[in-house]
Amino acid sequence: MDDITVRFTEKDRAGISAPVLIEGLPGIGHVGKLVAEHMIHELPARKIAEIESVFFPPQVIIRENGIIRLANNEIYYYDGGKTRLLFLVGDFQSTSGEGHYLLADTYISIAKDLGVRRIYTLGGYGVGHLVDVPRVLGAVNREDLRDEVEAAGAVISPDEPGGGIIGAAGLLLGLGLARGIEGICLMGETSGYLVDPKSAARVLEVLCTLLGIEVNATTLQERGRELEHMIQRLVDTERTLQDDELRYIV
Repeated sequence: MDDITVRFTEKDRAGISAPVLIEGLPGIGHVGKLVAEHMIHELPARKIAEIESVFFPPQVIIRENGIIRLANNEIYYYDGGKTRLLFLVGDFQSTSGEGHYLLADTYISIAKDLGVRRIYTLGGYGVGHLVDVPRVLGAVNREDLRDEVEAAGAVISPDEPGGGIIGAAGLLLGLGLARGIEGICLMGETSGYLVDPKSAARVLEVLCTLLGIEVNATTLQERGRELEHMIQRLVDTERTLQDDELRYIV
């Protein structure tokens, strides 16, 4: 097995091209993954490629029917006439630093081959506590993109995130710049403890503004409300248990 294997699922690649690639691999709060997979479902987009690698964790994925498959990442393509998009989604990011670089370089090569001129990377910004109104933080790989991103509703702050952007979300911007691809990263504020559809809905809103398209966000918003209700029930239960314990002590 090669270190990285790219397998196109469509024999005819000649007609596939898009100016934009949207990355939504697993990360903090699964924010980026939720956004990208939601868009793939709503638009809808079709799968055109699978990527397997020795840099993914040494495990297989068990499907609902009980049959296994190798872990992989996937490229999807949406052709809406005036709007053509590629999506990078999947099971894992790399387990090693070397793998992160090599996989990111592979993604950039695929993007270049398919005509991509701009990459949007999506992720979560973990703050360690629950957030009522999540901000969307932005980062860019070219100064002239800054005004566009802020006008769409994202916040660009030199101090956030303090540790930089780790993984594909950051490397695609850095490596893409060297290959002539402009890049924008959108990070939704999230606790970092839970899958966060509420934060994902905010990132989706900003992304759609930048793309100039509309994507129904109802499903994400409903999942966000369900999560809030679940968290509130847990908080209420914890308070009840604490009150009962105090009454017992008294």
